[in-house]
Amino acid sequence: MNSEILGVIAMLVVMILLSIPLGRYIGKVFEGEKTWLDPILNPLDKLFFKLGGIKPDREMNWKQHLVALLTINLVWFLYSMLVLMNMSWLPLNPDGNPSMTADTAFNTTISFVSNTNLQHYSGETGVSYLGQLTLTLFQFVSAGIGIAACIVVFKAMKEKTTDKLGNFYSYFVKSCTRILLPLSIVVALILVFSGTPMNFEGKAQYISMQGDTVNVSRGPAAAMIAIKQLGTNGGGYFGANSAVPFENPNYFTNMVENICIVLIPMALIFTLGYMLKKRKLAWMIFGVMGLGLLLFLIPSIYNEMHGNPAITKMGIAQPLGSMEGKEVRFGPAASAYWGVTTTVTSNGSVNAMHDSFTPLTGMFALLGMMVNSFYGGVGVGFLNFYIYIIIAVFISGLMVGRTPEFLGKKIEAKEMKIATIIALLHTFLILAFTALSSHLYSHDPKTYAGWLNNPGYHGFSEMLYEYTSSSANNGSGFEGLGDGVPFWNITCGIVMLLSRFLPIIGPVAIAGILAKKKYIPESAGTLKTDTGTFGIMVFAVIAIVVALSFFPALALGPLAEYFGM
Repeated sequence: MNSEILGVIAMLVVMILLSIPLGRYIGKVFEGEKTWLDPILNPLDKLFFKLGGIKPDREMNWKQHLVALLTINLVWFLYSMLVLMNMSWLPLNPDGNPSMTADTAFNTTISFVSNTNLQHYSGETGVSYLGQLTLTLFQFVSAGIGIAACIVVFKAMKEKTTDKLGNFYSYFVKSCTRILLPLSIVVALILVFSGTPMNFEGKAQYISMQGDTVNVSRGPAAAMIAIKQLGTNGGGYFGANSAVPFENPNYFTNMVENICIVLIPMALIFTLGYMLKKRKLAWMIFGVMGLGLLLFLIPSIYNEMHGNPAITKMGIAQPLGSMEGKEVRFGPAASAYWGVTTTVTSNGSVNAMHDSFTPLTGMFALLGMMVNSFYGGVGVGFLNFYIYIIIAVFISGLMVGRTPEFLGKKIEAKEMKIATIIALLHTFLILAFTALSSHLYSHDPKTYAGWLNNPGYHGFSEMLYEYTSSSANNGSGFEGLGDGVPFWNITCGIVMLLSRFLPIIGPVAIAGILAKKKYIPESAGTLKTDTGTFGIMVFAVIAIVVALSFFPALALGPLAEYFGM
């Protein structure tokens, strides 16, 4: 057990130590400062700018940024639908995998374009190699979109009074070439040398020890796995994701992949401090997010290492902890650590089955996605946190009788309306669609019997988890849910679409509106937003919003299951 805890601590420490210099590097990239990769990557950037007709010096306002973002995603949507619905006759399909149905292609396309990577298919049998490469591309571009949107907000926060916030296409290209590509190459090489496949050969056959012929899927796996972790995508090449030895061969690769999950979201906090020259603000944000992570992480590891209470009541010893649905290679502590890091971000990859977690650990996984801003997804994690900052500034200003201000700009009715709508949207999408699915199942359980392998409290948790994961653009699931049917494909697709783009539009709009306002120099009466006190206020706002919104649903699901054991 001591070695398991040491492994968790090592991952956490290395992740923090790497994120600080990476954050500084990202800041230099978007501030136009020299970096050591410039001689290699400057020609690549220029090539993309030339091919795309991009003029990186042409600045855009916030509305133009959003038009560019939405337009490019529409193009990717149409391209993906074309590929996924015609895989059976397109090239790079040595295993003869079939094309997707329209509803599955719709769900998968929105899932990968939106950085969610919810998979209602099994990777090695549901997609051809061309399909896997297409989805790998979307894991790059969706992460790049998130970083670009975040940089737009950083630029707006930095400037005193302006409506020019840089060039979206330049931010997007540099996000992919300067950050995601170099890191992905390093991680992919580590995986290849550890045993992860990276080829275009079909299934390999071998004879097992009991004489059975076994077909083993191969293909361009290492490239997809690297960017799935770094881009907080999470889409697995194989059906069981990072619980498969080919995706995650050993404890070392488990550490590498797990560190990658939170690395860029954490680094972007330090990028904020570098670009705004406000390191205290960055450390305040880091502290709030880190506290939230630890509050979910510590009890989750404890619960999984101490076994399942229901099994303990039967008089059965559990010296290894709760091992149902877990890999012996990793154990309960590393599995719980992955389960928390993958849900406080929008990663969604798994190295254990979340459906098998003890009830409270499952609740903490749900809470990580319900908060959706303790590091969160690449770029968009900060955008979600930015909404809570705006709300906290407004409430704090009212409490002390001062006009709410953030970084020298007044927070007024328009910004608060946008922030409130975005904050409530997440809650509405999760609870409304969970209520719909619960209504259908409870009124006709025979028709919808295939939906739930575990009726009762846990079955409700499965449905709640599916929509929480979709709304948080996470993509993990309680795999007891029978989700490969049109109802789940279509409704989850709608939730993923709305919950991806509206929470980007809202913060970018707020930042753009504030950037145009007159700058007010800091005075003795200005509310300090880079202090521990304000950090506590932000944490309290997050806790109150989430508690009031989701406690009834959690009480019907994981809490009821826990107290009923």
